[in-house]
Formats: sequence, structure tokens, C-alpha cells
Amino acid sequence: MAAAGLQLFGMVLGSIGFVGDIIICALPMWKVSAFIGNNIVTAQVFWEGLWMNCVQQSTGQMQCKVYDSMLALPQDLQAARALVVISILVALLGILLSIAGGKCTNCIEHEEAKSRVAIAAGVCFIVAGILCLIPVSWSAYVVIMDFYNPFLIDSQKRELGASLFIGWGSAGLLIIGGALLCCTLLHAQQLAVVPERQAAPGDAEVCFKNFNLSFNKSLVLKKSFFFLLDMLRYYKGNGSI
Repeated sequence: MAAAGLQLFGMVLGSIGFVGDIIICALPMWKVSAFIGNNIVTAQVFWEGLWMNCVQQSTGQMQCKVYDSMLALPQDLQAARALVVISILVALLGILLSIAGGKCTNCIEHEEAKSRVAIAAGVCFIVAGILCLIPVSWSAYVVIMDFYNPFLIDSQKRELGASLFIGWGSAGLLIIGGALLCCTLLHAQQLAVVPERQAAPGDAEVCFKNFNLSFNKSLVLKKSFFFLLDMLRYYKGNGSI
């Protein structure tokens, strides 16, 4: 029961991280305008994401445009595209494996095979979390370096967007969920049924010898008793007693 609960909790955390992974992939809020210096009062707010950038006017109207060229993107966003998409696919594979290897499902009959599938699901979640963590941290590093770059004007500087924080949380949930699924193997090994002790090959021989010895002793006593009884009868018949 404890192993099933551990698996379920790990699968839930991994699923939440998977949803967060999809959100940061679609949400164009990796980088937002930095309101500093002369850029404090502005009528526009710029958002940059993996697939598009958006401009929000002071009136509340928002306009988004898909990037015309992938090669025109910064290196961090180019790498983030590939890594986040791969992370989503690996996390999806982890969810499917965790369902197949769950102790509350009957997709796989053998418990040992279930444990292996659950471990594979945990590894997928951990890999997906790492693949999500790398681009998020890389983009955050670029944003911070550009923010303190004295050669950039204030309007070109950006701040950390909401997608980066969601990405950190999603990566953490994926890694924790994967670790919990991997722990099911250790838990299963601890709760494994210890086989009953079987008699050693020499135990039966020893028991048989002991039985023969006790049987022979009783046979000797029986023969001695009848011998004494015959002797008594013999002496009684001869009038000696």
C-alpha cells in the first residue's frame, strides 16, 4: 500500500510538471520589459517567448507576432525551443510508463516487471526535469547578464518573465516525482517476501540416522526383554526358580 501511494504521488508530481512544461512552451513570457531609468514611464510592454513576441499597449490591447526566422533568435531561445519540446515528449513518455507500471493497474501482471517500468518512468521524469531546467536557467543567466550590461540601453534590457519561474517549478516537480518513482524499487526490495528456510541436503540424512539409532535402541531393548522372559521361563520349567 505504501509503495502504491508513493507511486501515485510521484506520478501526480510528474503530471503537474508536465503541464507546467507545456505552459512555458506556449506562454510568451520568458523575457519582459525592464522598467528602469528612462523606461519607467512607457506606453508599451514587450514580452518574448519561444515562438512569438507580444506588445501590450497602455490601453490593454495586445498584439503578438510569430518570429519570422528561427536563426534571428538569440542562442538561448533557439536551444530552449528544442530542449523544452524534447522535455515535453520525455515527460509524456514518463506518464504513460508510470500508468503502465502502477501497482493499481493491471497493464503488467508481474510485480518485478512493474517495478522496472516504474523505474523507467522515474528516469524519464528526471531527464525531462533536467531538460526543462537547462533552458530556463540559461535564459535567466542571459537576462541577468544583459540587465547589468552597461553597453545596452534601458529599452533593450529585459527582466525575468513568469515562464522562467514556472519552468523552475516544473523542473523541480518532475525531478522529485521521478525520484519518488525510482524509490519504489528500494521499497519493493525491502518488502520482498523472505523465502522459507529449506532443509539442507544433510538434514534429512541426519534425521534418518537419528531415527534409525533410536529404533535400533528400542529393538535391542525389546530383544533383551524377551530374552530375559525366555530365561525366566526356562529356569521355571527346570525347577530352578
